Amino acid sequence: MPPKADEVKVLKFKVVGGEAPNAAQIAPKLSPLGINPKKIGDDIQKLTKEWKGIKIMVELSVQNREAKVTPLPTIAARVIKAMAEPVRDRKKQKIQKHGSSLSLEQIEEIATVVRDKSKAKDFKGVVKEILGTCQSVGGLVDGKTPKAISKMIDNGEIDVREP
Repeated sequence: MPPKADEVKVLKFKVVGGEAPNAAQIAPKLSPLGINPKKIGDDIQKLTKEWKGIKIMVELSVQNREAKVTPLPTIAARVIKAMAEPVRDRKKQKIQKHGSSLSLEQIEEIATVVRDKSKAKDFKGVVKEILGTCQSVGGLVDGKTPKAISKMIDNGEIDVREP
């Protein structure tokens, strides 16, 4: 039975940017709402083109059998995109190592975008969250490890201010 007239259902999927998700993956969630999974898959593919090859979250808001797709890239996806590495073929290359270096300005740009989602008290905390994500992804910041940059921020050698 489809949802009531003005009820809004929100679904979240993790998809690879620029690719339509498998219809079998999303059909069990969309069919009870009376929505064609193939059409939604095509919409997701169009809206995530700029995130090609990177896994991102997608939010699907359904009201009156009308669906609205919104990409919700995570911090890791934003960091990988900022590294500007070439897109890999997921079928041939299973594991990709990210060895690119980001600048501190790029980290601060990402921090300003993600500031609302972060639970950190101040901007310095948000920057350190993103540095932690860089560490886990395997990237460098200005040719140094993100841990070293984080210590430099703690010691006051690097000043980070919200723009």
